[in-house]
Amino acid sequence: MACTLDLYTDYLISSTGQTSATGLSRLFDGQLSHDQVTRWLSSVHLDSRQVWGHAKPLIRQTERTLEAADFAVLIVDDSILEKAHTDANALLCTHYDHSLGRYVKGLNFVSLLYVAGSLAVPIAVELVEKTQAVTDPKTQKVSQKSPLTKNEMLRAMLRVAQEQVAYGYLLADSWYASAENMNQVRALGHDFIFALPTSRTVALSEVGRGNGEFQALDTLAFPDGQPLRVWLRSVVEAVLVVRQVFTNKDGSQGVLYLVSSDTNLTGEQVTVIYQKRWKIEEYHKSLKQNTSMGKSPTKTIDTQANHFFSSILAYIKLEKITRQLGIGHFRLKAQLYLRGLKAMHYALTKMAA
Repeated sequence: MACTLDLYTDYLISSTGQTSATGLSRLFDGQLSHDQVTRWLSSVHLDSRQVWGHAKPLIRQTERTLEAADFAVLIVDDSILEKAHTDANALLCTHYDHSLGRYVKGLNFVSLLYVAGSLAVPIAVELVEKTQAVTDPKTQKVSQKSPLTKNEMLRAMLRVAQEQVAYGYLLADSWYASAENMNQVRALGHDFIFALPTSRTVALSEVGRGNGEFQALDTLAFPDGQPLRVWLRSVVEAVLVVRQVFTNKDGSQGVLYLVSSDTNLTGEQVTVIYQKRWKIEEYHKSLKQNTSMGKSPTKTIDTQANHFFSSILAYIKLEKITRQLGIGHFRLKAQLYLRGLKAMHYALTKMAA
């Protein structure tokens, strides 16, 4: 018996605890040795190309069923898989977590998610690996950084995606709302809807932009809550800005500014399309809870990266299975757990008899 990607991803989906080479060997009563699993994890090379290869059949199937008025969107975001107690290396190191407002040790990755109808699959995923030494000119302290920024990774992903999928909009939070990203999306023939920080400045006319007449978003008046047509620095075309006021769980009010390159949209349409961005949060949650992404004790960069991408491919397999069954990822995982629990209970009663 040999260790294969199909067998390993099945193991990641089925497992509810640590996923180790020894654990997989025990699952097959030693027919597969733990050394075979370790050698496979060390020798296989998994990366973003395999992600696209596994996602492509699902995407093509979905494209054939889309109505004429429907469209796909791409969503970009990054996430950190915390691994506080694993030895640090270029891949598993400290990264700033914007959601927590602090540095954490873990594995940082950027995903480009394809969403059409009920389908949500990654078509490109890149790991942030800090391999370049940087010396602070003031303190002379040496730190490590990635050769590419996450925004540069996104632009590279979009160039590849241009040959792979058709989509209407790129959705992203404010981290990716740079002029370079906006201009590239438009140059590729697509539109974007991004969140903007309140401090971002805009001009109310093209002439005003030329004269340097900019003002912060939070100083603008939105008559009757209608969107405004404005101009951003270094973005060629005019854009549409929508102001959303929402109530937080604690009763306080928050404000979200959305910018769209499609100036023909209404404010409501911008909001509805941007709501699809939540799909990438569900994707991150499923990766971490349903495909054992953070449950491997691997120690080297190669085995950590291969386990990581195996988890991504397990997610795509999970998406395929759940679409066939008409249920969600978490429900399938709960059903698997229940079946395992019943099998254990039956075995226990037999042992006690």
